[in-house]
Amino acid sequence: MTLSDSPETVADRLARVEHRIAKAARGIGRDPAAVKLVAVSKTHDAAAVREALAAGQRIFGENRVQEAEGKFPDLKAEFPDLELHLIGPLQSNKAKHAVALFDVIESIDREKLAAAVAEASEKLGRRPRCFIQVNTGEEPQKAGCLPAETDALVALCRDTYHLDVTGLMCIPPADDEPSLHFALLAKLAARNGLKELSMGMSGDYEVAVRLGATYVRVGTAIFGARDYAPA
Repeated sequence: MTLSDSPETVADRLARVEHRIAKAARGIGRDPAAVKLVAVSKTHDAAAVREALAAGQRIFGENRVQEAEGKFPDLKAEFPDLELHLIGPLQSNKAKHAVALFDVIESIDREKLAAAVAEASEKLGRRPRCFIQVNTGEEPQKAGCLPAETDALVALCRDTYHLDVTGLMCIPPADDEPSLHFALLAKLAARNGLKELSMGMSGDYEVAVRLGATYVRVGTAIFGARDYAPA
């Protein structure tokens, strides 16, 4: 289904997601304002982003630097309070481009990338907030540092590369119970004195909220199914 096929607007879907986040938070005594919604706009065009902006959404997530570069510079100029998160894997040779455009980089997962982001930050005079991505399921095909390596990478990013590390991020294995992974991420964050947790997507964000997420990354439930171009 695409947006054009659906009677619902982006604003309708956005309102429903916000309502469910608030309900999940209140259900365990959390302030709903403590949970921020990242609207994942990857593969959707600037027009869809503008619909969300018109409805009041200001935080967006993109997976690829190149796609974001074609979509967000004009939007950021028009909406100075727009906050852009990189939530996909980042190659070291794209670090300069990422630092120039993104306000938050959620996918720091190795020393080489931390060094590249630190170097780009120094050159550009821009210091995006950073999250360490943790591969909580230890899946070989997935980005993220291993849970056992998280403490060391956090310390390295802070002490050696002076990155502004504010939290941890994870993407649980598709077939696993997500609450186990969210609980592990929360434990790792607490051990390292990190207050931010980016976890939960369209299928499990309410679970993530109940387990302490401060950012949830929701795309399909807001923008509809992605229209991937044929290869």
